[in-house]
Amino acid sequence: MARDWPLSGRDEELRYVAAAMRWPATGGSGVVLSGAAGVGKTRLAREALELARERGATVRWAYGTASARTMPLGAFAGLLGELAAEPALLLRHAADALTGGQARVVLGVDDAHLLDEVSAMLVHHLVVRRVATVVATLRSGEPVPGAVRALWKDGHVPRLEIRPLSEPETAALLEAALEGPVESAAVHCLWSLTGGNPMLLRHLADGELAAGRLRHVEGLWCWRGQAQLSVELAELVRERMGELARPVRDVLDLLALGEPLGHAALARLTGPDAIEDAESAGLVRLDTDGRRLPVRLAHPLYGEVRRAELGVARARRLRGRIATSIAGTGGRRSGDTVRRAVLTLDSDLTPDPVLFESAAREALRLLDLGLCERLARAAVDAGAGREAKLALGYALTWLSKGPEAEQVFGELHASAGAGPERAHLALVRTGNLFWTMRDEAAADAVLSAALAETTDASARAALTAMRVALDASLARARTALGSGLRLLDSPLLGGQVRALAAVGVMAAAAVLGRVDDVRRAAPVAYEAARTSDAGVLRFGISDSHILALRLSGNVREIEPIARERRADSVDVPGPPQLMGLVLLGQAALAAGRVRTAVRWLREARAGLRAVATHEFRFRCRLHLTQALALAGETEAARRLLAELDAERHPAYRFHEPDVVLAGAWVCAAEGATREAIAAARSAADCARDADAPAYEVLALNIGVCFGDRDAGGRLGELVSRVQGPRAPTALAHAQALAEQDGAALLSVAGRYEAMGDRLAAADAAAQAATACARRGLRGSAAVAAARAHHLAEACEGARTPALAAAASPLPLTAREREVVTLAAQGLSNRDIARRLVLSVRTVEGHLYRVGTKLGVGDRAELAALLRQAHIE
Repeated sequence: MARDWPLSGRDEELRYVAAAMRWPATGGSGVVLSGAAGVGKTRLAREALELARERGATVRWAYGTASARTMPLGAFAGLLGELAAEPALLLRHAADALTGGQARVVLGVDDAHLLDEVSAMLVHHLVVRRVATVVATLRSGEPVPGAVRALWKDGHVPRLEIRPLSEPETAALLEAALEGPVESAAVHCLWSLTGGNPMLLRHLADGELAAGRLRHVEGLWCWRGQAQLSVELAELVRERMGELARPVRDVLDLLALGEPLGHAALARLTGPDAIEDAESAGLVRLDTDGRRLPVRLAHPLYGEVRRAELGVARARRLRGRIATSIAGTGGRRSGDTVRRAVLTLDSDLTPDPVLFESAAREALRLLDLGLCERLARAAVDAGAGREAKLALGYALTWLSKGPEAEQVFGELHASAGAGPERAHLALVRTGNLFWTMRDEAAADAVLSAALAETTDASARAALTAMRVALDASLARARTALGSGLRLLDSPLLGGQVRALAAVGVMAAAAVLGRVDDVRRAAPVAYEAARTSDAGVLRFGISDSHILALRLSGNVREIEPIARERRADSVDVPGPPQLMGLVLLGQAALAAGRVRTAVRWLREARAGLRAVATHEFRFRCRLHLTQALALAGETEAARRLLAELDAERHPAYRFHEPDVVLAGAWVCAAEGATREAIAAARSAADCARDADAPAYEVLALNIGVCFGDRDAGGRLGELVSRVQGPRAPTALAHAQALAEQDGAALLSVAGRYEAMGDRLAAADAAAQAATACARRGLRGSAAVAAARAHHLAEACEGARTPALAAAASPLPLTAREREVVTLAAQGLSNRDIARRLVLSVRTVEGHLYRVGTKLGVGDRAELAALLRQAHIE
């Protein structure tokens, strides 16, 4: 990586060091920086000394080394000339030679733990006699000369322990070095592997970048594949580990393959003395976990190095020993079954189909779909039956491997007898065909046939639950809600199908504006998903839950839901992690945090591109289009809108109004405000045709934010049909905008802010500023504009028509503003006319009048003026 790695994440420490140096005061002082090798001590010291140099100090450097340690004043070789031979004068003459008569000298001493005794005494003399400011670094855990230790023990200088970087600090360092955002999964893996050590992080990232596994994808640095240590990094890690005696090496190898291991179990495999030796050498650590004493490697990269050096036969034998040990202790702790199965898979032990099947189901509950697939395949290959194949089918469908899942489910369905077993297989086939394979007709045919041939009451209830979910997805909300509410409390439903019915109820109730029904169904859905193998359904449940809260205006309740799903999936590779990111992006967008939404949704999209047919990819594109438009990235938003139009998903037909609204947001971002208003009205019509009054309220609400003054009548009809604060607030907003009542608009802004919808609040405040200015109420206009500016900042610089109009002092009408904004983007007069449905002559007339008003002669001057006025 040909990049200069900055000192990122160390601002607080740098301020501390600068304060300890007491600039701009004269005289001696200093600080000792200690920490592990590679933690960034020297880099921090160099930054501090460079700061001192910029402020006029004379900077000197001394270096402690093992070779120079054998000579008196060896660390200062080259800095000192001929010195007095008398011991009494030696330190004073050395100090004079070092400072050269300068009043302000800063001395950096790197690796002070390697100083010879005389050099250590000189450093002590410089500080105590206040001859120079000293910034010394030393490695924690190493023996330190007494004179250096006395610096902080006797209170002459403070000692600052430089800790490893936290995960957010690691992200900041990576993004500063790579000059762009890095996906959170990559940050988490790199931070976990390096333990937050900047030197190791740099080497690892350099190697992954050179290998092409860390690469730039659509504005985001992504990491794909398994990390492989470069030769240089592996050598650094081996150097830190030192020479390994055979018993200690056995401890490390066993932990590299199966950590953490209980102390008792590991002692049986290696002997307690070997563990003690490994701990004394700083290679392993012992933690306390209840009654157990787990042993872990002291650094993750130790395991990477040892695994790379293990032969295949030795690794297989050791994995078998660990798996046998876990089995011998009963494997009662959470995760023991999965660990034992994974170890057995790659060991010299005989395959165990019962173990693999049990572990596959456990992996499914833990949301690790890739591992579930692997374990389930192993179980089937080893002779396991129906349950293993079902687990394999579940994993395949949720991994978007629809055709493979259909083959598994189809084979099971063909061999199943009549009754509940056959009905259950029809149910899972329907879900795979509909959500994963997007084949609405085939899904309906399988479900209808199963309902026609099934007489068992519990089986019919399960199939009806699937019908509820399909009806809700296909925009048949009232049908879905009626059937679903009757099923919620049915004793005939198991956990998975109860969750399915509940999520259908939530989706249907969301678009119908029935928030009370959503609140009734949500706990049922979450509990059913928690207690079944269908834990992945929690993401679909939360998606419908967030939709209901967004449509109703209960925005403040959204983020905790998204964060809970993120917590479920942050350490799980594959689709669950990406679905969690989509939900986080939705939450940020609903709250108006535009740049944050772009960040999460871009990251999710980068990952979902590799998942063939995943339905959440549609949801991601939908929200990312709006977020990009609000962030001012109009070209990217327009491209994504085209993709969204080209790739519908039948499972999200009930979201059609949101698709139309995405187009409205893009038009608004491009400056075509009347076109945006027309698109918002089209979205409202779409919602009305689909009998989705909550969506209709949202569409009309957005139109009002764009400047539509004619929405009040219809909102008045809807306000009694849709529960939640959005409908009455949108009505008040429409009425205040129609009357151009600045005070009422500012009051509406407060209501939106209380809801948590800061973007709508910013628009209402901006419209209040414009209304007050038109009435000559300059003081009120200033207050409203300040409020709009504050809210827009909280929305991370979001761009909307109302905010643009309020920020612009230019004396333009709304139509003139549309024309000049499009002209400034480079559109020709003919293109503008086509876009705004005007004649070319009308466009020319508007541009002539604008030029006369503003005193500009061409499009380049106009674009510059618009940028200055914050319209663009």
